[in-house]
Amino acid sequence: MSNIAGKAYAMNVVTPSHPRITWVNRLLFMASRGLPKNLMGLLGLSLIHFARWVIIKPDQWPNLGQGKEKVQNDYMLFCSNFNGTWDQYIDAFSDGIPNGLNLFWYSATKYPGSIPITPFKNYITYNQIGTDYYYNATPGSAQRDVKSALQVYDEVLALTKAHGGSDPEGFAKAFRAAVIKVQDDLGDPGFGPVASLDTERADVNREEYVNRAQKKFQKLRSAKGADHGGS
Repeated sequence: MSNIAGKAYAMNVVTPSHPRITWVNRLLFMASRGLPKNLMGLLGLSLIHFARWVIIKPDQWPNLGQGKEKVQNDYMLFCSNFNGTWDQYIDAFSDGIPNGLNLFWYSATKYPGSIPITPFKNYITYNQIGTDYYYNATPGSAQRDVKSALQVYDEVLALTKAHGGSDPEGFAKAFRAAVIKVQDDLGDPGFGPVASLDTERADVNREEYVNRAQKKFQKLRSAKGADHGGS
């Protein structure tokens, strides 16, 4: 999928909102920026690289050669980059800031609420737009992997400095202290989970085919049974 790069997944969701109530969301966004503690549940999700909500008015859509369009609604664009699977991300969002999500999508048309999770996932699925091109500078590393690497790098620089100004015993002591400090950051980053809905969608798409094949098989089996019974 074009919206997957290594361990990272890029999500774009576009939802319509009636212009008469979109102003409420603008106020909510302003309040969220002014009181970041209301987003602590979101900020605490280490799998998230970036998340942004933007309201686009009808006259703000670019003309890319399609000509003038009549757009009746405002639209909210939600962009995010995260590590892990699509399901893990939506589950974490719904569990971490359910009330915050309901406020952010307050004006969205037919928004079902973040709980229960199944209608919310269906809503995101049917309003999500695939990413045509997605570049990730560190595809083999998640956010935690990058942070761990930076911590190890800082310790290596500190040891380099200590090596030039200490005796062997003093450097050995500093080295042991540095290893203990970053021991949790020295693991293999490993492989990321498959962040795709393709498998689930494939199961849904082949369900009708499987059902037809099973019915055909049962019909042939019944016919053979009848033939043997007649002979």
